[in-house]
Amino acid sequence: MEYLVEARNLSKRYGSFVALKKVNISIKKGDIYGLIGDNGAGKTTFLKMICGQSFPSEGEITLFGAHQQGEQEKRRKRTGVIVELPGFYPQLTIAQNMEYYRIQKGIPGKGVVEKVLKTTGLWEVRKKKGKALSLGMKQRLGLAIALMGEPELLILDEPINGLDPSGIIEMRNLLKKLNQEKNMTIIISSHILSELEQLATMYGFLDKGQLLEEISASNLHEKCGNYLEIVVSDTEKYTALLEKHIKKVQYLVLPDKTIHIFQPEQEIEKYSQLASENGIGIRTIMLKQKTLEDYYMNLKKEGRK
Repeated sequence: MEYLVEARNLSKRYGSFVALKKVNISIKKGDIYGLIGDNGAGKTTFLKMICGQSFPSEGEITLFGAHQQGEQEKRRKRTGVIVELPGFYPQLTIAQNMEYYRIQKGIPGKGVVEKVLKTTGLWEVRKKKGKALSLGMKQRLGLAIALMGEPELLILDEPINGLDPSGIIEMRNLLKKLNQEKNMTIIISSHILSELEQLATMYGFLDKGQLLEEISASNLHEKCGNYLEIVVSDTEKYTALLEKHIKKVQYLVLPDKTIHIFQPEQEIEKYSQLASENGIGIRTIMLKQKTLEDYYMNLKKEGRK
């Protein structure tokens, strides 16, 4: 099994602030690796260390099998990156900006600009100037720049920010195509978990600089399973009863007081009976399928206990 990126006991500190703490992540060739976490969880810090824009305080990163910084720098030519949007010259057109980056990267052949702009859907608007680009178009242009040189590893930090619904679908389809047709390995962070759920083959969950779990998409789907959604008249009293009477119960209370009970081991009637026998009114009780967002929120709750 070939790993393109391996992090071992990776830590990063900025003064007294710990951005990453002893993180272990392995990314296989051909994966679409979804990196999940809130703002400040350490996602961008991790991606910057892969890109050589930041260096570990402790631990190490292996990139394409290379441990030493000098060797890693050579192998970074095999990567395409959008961690922070590249600067665009506002008076230059999309095509002119692309040509600038082609020359800067030392990529031969002017035809590569046309090819990549067609791949990312920017060829028809190639004469539009940088100052007139929307955030979504800047994201596409950033991706086009990252794809020059046909990288083996593509690193994307929040690539669908600013895209409208049709743009999100186009981006998703493009990334799937690159992965399936070119066997391109993709690391993608996003706070839009419903999108990652349709893309990723592996997930890494970060919270406050710590890796909560690393799991394959297939194992995640098995774990998600069903859950009960319950709204009662007294949430606090009901959750106390759950913990007392139902062994190993896993639940999450949402901000609106809705209770999610994961992998319920009892019949639905057992949960409604628990409420009625203790004078608690049930407003709704439904069996549902757990989403990636549900799983992440529960994982955070368990990780912080």
